[in-house]
Amino acid sequence: MSSSLRPPAQRPCESCPYRRDVPAGIWASEEYAKLRRYDAETPDQPAGLFQCHQADADSAVRRVCAGWAGCHEGEELLALRLAVLDGCIDAATYRTVVEYVSPVPLFPSGSEAAAHGGAGIAAPVKEARRLINKIARHATTWCSNGSWS
Repeated sequence: MSSSLRPPAQRPCESCPYRRDVPAGIWASEEYAKLRRYDAETPDQPAGLFQCHQADADSAVRRVCAGWAGCHEGEELLALRLAVLDGCIDAATYRTVVEYVSPVPLFPSGSEAAAHGGAGIAAPVKEARRLINKIARHATTWCSNGSWS
């Protein structure tokens, strides 16, 4: 079976909300709220995989978020288990996510990442504004080439 969702990148992208070195406030509050939900006990977690916000902007093929893979215990992720059963990922991608270790420091939980990120929404610093602009440019590309579908 071929996986429709690629494994995580070697390192989380420069705007990944799970990275400790990413400035606060670059994502909308709804995006940060999603991070907390994966900290719940397995049966109470979201059923959908957390995908990279920026990977493959020019392709319909998406990838698992490297920060998400590195922050959470892969074998405890409901979404990861269901993705294998649904055929969204293959066994090799599953194993890659479970064994993933980030080369950059990540927050130890989705809740801590969300608290950090949410704290800067009202007044993002210069570096955060730079990343927001970069994300906005990518979003325009994503929408115009139809890869959001």
